Amino acid sequence: MIKSTPPHYLNGRVRLCVGDLTEQAVDAIVNAANSTLLGGGGVDGAIHRRGGPAILDACRELRRNQWPSGLPTGKVAITGGGKLPARHVIHTVGPIYGQHGGKEPELLAACYRNAIELAASLELKSLAFPSISTGAFGFPAEKAALIVSQSLHKTLDEITAIDEIRLVFFNASQMETFIAHQKFPR
Repeated sequence: MIKSTPPHYLNGRVRLCVGDLTEQAVDAIVNAANSTLLGGGGVDGAIHRRGGPAILDACRELRRNQWPSGLPTGKVAITGGGKLPARHVIHTVGPIYGQHGGKEPELLAACYRNAIELAASLELKSLAFPSISTGAFGFPAEKAALIVSQSLHKTLDEITAIDEIRLVFFNASQMETFIAHQKFPR
């Protein structure tokens, strides 16, 4: 059986895969966090469980010193990766669909852009993202694909220091929806 090459875009700088975000050996994985930064369900809970208590301790420190009211939607914060294969975790809070007065698209784009900008400022070269806001936060995956692909194209055109972005999907159906609705240039 011949294994197909995973889909990729922007001259291979953006790669798609199905798998476990917490197993990605990259400079940083991006956590679809809740504003408390104190763990939760889904991707956030999986990162905290696999990464161990060091991530929660670092998040508590962020709350004490930087974000006492919680991390705002679209903003980012970074911690170490604890026991994860990734050296760092970039935490971002995606928009809850229908709860931001129509600003959901720009807030979702900001999650990706701000994570990439932070990574580049710290000279990180590779990041892995989950499908931010498309689970419990209810963002339609079809709309997210368009927004994410356009945001990545624009941001990576401006920031050339990032070598690889992995979009890690929970299952093949999620990835197929992204492929069908993305708008990367050909």
